Amino acid sequence: MTDSTRDPAEVAAWVRLTATPGISVQAGRRLLAAFGLPQAVLAQDPARLRDAAEPAVARVLAAPPDADVSARIDRTLQWLDSPGHHLVTMGDAAYPARLLDLADPPLVLYVNGQAARLQAPSLGIVGARHATAQGVRNAQTFASAFSDAGLTVVSGLALGIDAAAHAAALNGPGGTVAIVGTGVDIVYPARHHKLAHQIVDTGGAIVSEFPLGTPGLPNHFPRRNRIIAALARGVLVVEAAERSGSLITARLASEIGREVFAIPGSTHAELSRGCHKLIRQGAKLVESAADVFEEFADLAPTGASSATRTPARTKASQVSVLATPQPAAADALGAALAYDPVTLDALCEGTGMAAEAVSAELLQLELAGAAERLPGNRFRRLA
Repeated sequence: MTDSTRDPAEVAAWVRLTATPGISVQAGRRLLAAFGLPQAVLAQDPARLRDAAEPAVARVLAAPPDADVSARIDRTLQWLDSPGHHLVTMGDAAYPARLLDLADPPLVLYVNGQAARLQAPSLGIVGARHATAQGVRNAQTFASAFSDAGLTVVSGLALGIDAAAHAAALNGPGGTVAIVGTGVDIVYPARHHKLAHQIVDTGGAIVSEFPLGTPGLPNHFPRRNRIIAALARGVLVVEAAERSGSLITARLASEIGREVFAIPGSTHAELSRGCHKLIRQGAKLVESAADVFEEFADLAPTGASSATRTPARTKASQVSVLATPQPAAADALGAALAYDPVTLDALCEGTGMAAEAVSAELLQLELAGAAERLPGNRFRRLA
């Protein structure tokens, strides 16, 4: 049961166990293992609670819920009255069993959208927030191929690679799931409101273990990353600096037996160093979605493989959620120009500039030693 028909007393017990400050996921699991469902936990006398939990946890559970927790319970009950809002608990059949591979699986998941999507075969795509134009294109290409093959694309709704992967997956049958580091009633970053609505409206889901109203705090995002790592069959890192949250996701994925994939890049590019580090540590180097499907024979598309074709260009409505405010021409071109070769046509498309204007700016960059012209009318960044 995952909607407003759930017993309000059951909802209140789950929220109290998981939203009360000082009760960790590990402490909650110990209590559930000792006494059963949260309502049974809350019915225990203080002495029995102290046998299964730290004294501080026993004290807070033995006392009535404070005003903040009571308000969270009321807020959750009201939220569950809306269509598409679900509270999936560890005791539900809808709870994704893959999360149980974690040492600290979330006790509850707040889901806005299709809860059934959490059971679908999925692949994670993560990467840099300040992605290059080439990185965005790579994320779009892989996400489109995965979704077209019926695989759900899982990511974290962050700027850059995450947003590109979500947006590109919208049109395929696989769709996309966003795991967030806030309450599901908060969209962070705020500029992704449109993308979040598109994810839900196209049959995907926004998911969080954090109570409603929880803001985005730094320590929440590594916790979000572990859910991405566990929910997916494998994780693809598109771009990442040497110290990056994406590498945390990849490490967590590897630790619980998930496949890790990384796209290589220029040895001069900062955002390639994290991927190269992963490859040295055993991640599979991939150049196309077909390389990923080689590891998952049961997931690979049949017939005309979407893994080996170029996906349709992202619709303008999707591009809008990825784009940042347009800078001056030189800055726009600098953002679109990557260390990997890119064609003049791609630069025109990425900047929205006419070919004559792009050529003029490229000439200035060449003269400054910041760009290089290659055979086939291709260009790449040098500095």
